[in-house]
Amino acid sequence: MTGAMVQETQDAVRETGTTVRGTAEFPWRIGTRGSLLALTQAGTVRDTLIAAGQQAELVIVKTAGDQSSDPVEKIGVGVFTAALREELAAGTVDIAVHSYKDLPTAPDPRFTMAAIPPREDPRDALVARDGLVLGELPAGAVIGTSAPRRAAQLRALGLGLEIVPLRGNLDTRLSKVANGELDAVVVARAGLARIGRTDAVTEALEPVQMLPAPAQGALAVECRSEETELVTILSALDDYGTRAAITAERALLAELEAGCTAPIGALAEVVESLDDDGRVVEELSLRGCAAAIDGSDVIRASAVGSLADAAELGRSLARELLELGARDLLSVSGSGAGTSSATTSEAAEETDRSSNPSPMENNR
Repeated sequence: MTGAMVQETQDAVRETGTTVRGTAEFPWRIGTRGSLLALTQAGTVRDTLIAAGQQAELVIVKTAGDQSSDPVEKIGVGVFTAALREELAAGTVDIAVHSYKDLPTAPDPRFTMAAIPPREDPRDALVARDGLVLGELPAGAVIGTSAPRRAAQLRALGLGLEIVPLRGNLDTRLSKVANGELDAVVVARAGLARIGRTDAVTEALEPVQMLPAPAQGALAVECRSEETELVTILSALDDYGTRAAITAERALLAELEAGCTAPIGALAEVVESLDDDGRVVEELSLRGCAAAIDGSDVIRASAVGSLADAAELGRSLARELLELGARDLLSVSGSGAGTSSATTSEAAEETDRSSNPSPMENNR
């Protein structure tokens, strides 16, 4: 369609009183949290839409998690996404961009997960003083982390490290190492990559050392379910392999009934293998673990299945973990959740309570 034809169509639509979305006059409104990381993530979605001829803008939404230093078990699971979803349901924004790992596992029929873009590196990253890697940190070294999953797996390595809770945005966390307050911090490598700070990483932790959180490194792009045209537009951003991996990991998490504060790790990867006829086919390799919060035990299991059956692969591996004793580990970990400093959720990782709202911020 030529530019003149587009203009004629828009003029005709205006005459009938219908709003054309995705135009300079009526751009798609993308809801996002106000931290640097959240703005960067939402900005990639905005820029991709603009490159495809769909005008879009960012709208900053304050969340309760951004304004509180309390642990997530006190302010509630999903606190970092609830406000965005409220604005999406109210029609204040058209699209919401989340860090997928922050979303509750239960689906919300009001919304459609229109796109899961290609995933960033899902591994955890160590940022340590003097360029040290994990094995070089001396016994008694103080490491900050927000996640019970990370704390449990660090303790399980038996290195004699002191694990302390950590809140604040990524710059705040990195500064605690730079100023000597901590010997190291462990954060998601994806967050550092998105804000251009991978130079700070002293070691990317391999999954055999530390399995990442389910959906770590992935974005969730959702809109209202009735907006079928927008669902179609956003689907162009979707990556099939990433969606399959996230589906498997989240199914495992949901089956374990863990919620975002439980010490559960999961990682699914698309791998190539040979079928019975010697042809190369793609399969989904899934690893999962459940850990005692004190690091006394870590139960691991793995499975391989088809991408089309990703959800069942996740549920099946979760059942295997439960049979191996994960239920007991989760019960023990959960019983101490109210007192353990390690139970602060990693959903809080990108919190930026000092970010300045833009003029577009919704102040309802």
